[in-house]
Amino acid sequence: LLRINGYSATANRQNLVTSCTIAVGGYDWLIEVFPAAYYHGTSSRNSGPYIKLRFTLSSDGERTVSATFRCRLVDDHQINQTAASASSSFKEVIVTSIFSNGQPKDMFLVSRSYASEYRYVQPDDSLLIECAITVLLEAPVNAAASVPAPLSDLQKHLGEMLTSKNGADITFLVSGEPVAAHRCVLAARSPVFMAELFGDMKEKDSQSIEIKDMEAEVFRTLLHFIYTDTLPEQDDDDVEAETMAYGLLEAADRYGVERLMLICAEKVHAGISVDTAAMALALAERHGCTKLKARCIEFILASQENFHAVAATEGYKLLMDSCPSALNDLLVAVFLRYKLTVL
Repeated sequence: LLRINGYSATANRQNLVTSCTIAVGGYDWLIEVFPAAYYHGTSSRNSGPYIKLRFTLSSDGERTVSATFRCRLVDDHQINQTAASASSSFKEVIVTSIFSNGQPKDMFLVSRSYASEYRYVQPDDSLLIECAITVLLEAPVNAAASVPAPLSDLQKHLGEMLTSKNGADITFLVSGEPVAAHRCVLAARSPVFMAELFGDMKEKDSQSIEIKDMEAEVFRTLLHFIYTDTLPEQDDDDVEAETMAYGLLEAADRYGVERLMLICAEKVHAGISVDTAAMALALAERHGCTKLKARCIEFILASQENFHAVAATEGYKLLMDSCPSALNDLLVAVFLRYKLTVL
């Protein structure tokens, strides 16, 4: 509770007239009162001399703390009353802020005319200001709640379900080998499987479906990705990995697994060489991999020597026979870059 004695004599005093330091919440707070500080309001009507309070965190050291200040004028009868029980002229001002050590925050409480109009000036010419300070402490961290949740093991469980064949309700025959799977998982991950297994296609009611033109290992790898969104680990055999990437890209396109297509396209690009560039270009053209196609052409056109070396490979002959559109794009690019005409 702050008291300004001789309040009437402070009408022209904008400077500090009283202050006090109190300890709340483990922090020291300096409260200063300016009884006639000028307030520039939004209009002349609410501008003029106001009773201003200044709050400063004055504890030693670099500190930052959140706190709320609730202030009001009171008379002798209102000192112990709450906001609800005080008179209709009760006016409380609240400031909540983050305080840094030594940096003050100002509060304009009420105008001097308001204090006089509602008779807050006591018979002994004093003015009483009640201030309540609440320090907002951070909630204690619950040790149990701070333990991070384990990583999702959904992929692991779905992968185990594929391996164990528990609950499998469909069998695929791939290169003569049976491969068991679950209709719902396949349909959820592939629009093609959705149409085959739950649409109007004849495979809808089949318990066994034959997959043609695909190696069993490629199909198993496709299912592994569908169930786990990952590719199984492979040996360090570059040729085998490259062959798998080609076959898997075709399988991914066939069943509409777009993310797998992108992954395989990156693997094919990473393995491009003089011997494989033309085959990779044909693959990219057949399956609409425009980015991979552009990279293949750029590799082939790295130099005239590069182009002639690629043109001497079996893959280039395959490109000529199976992908005339890609070959045409390549030859146009060769002409534009090197002004070479290749028949």
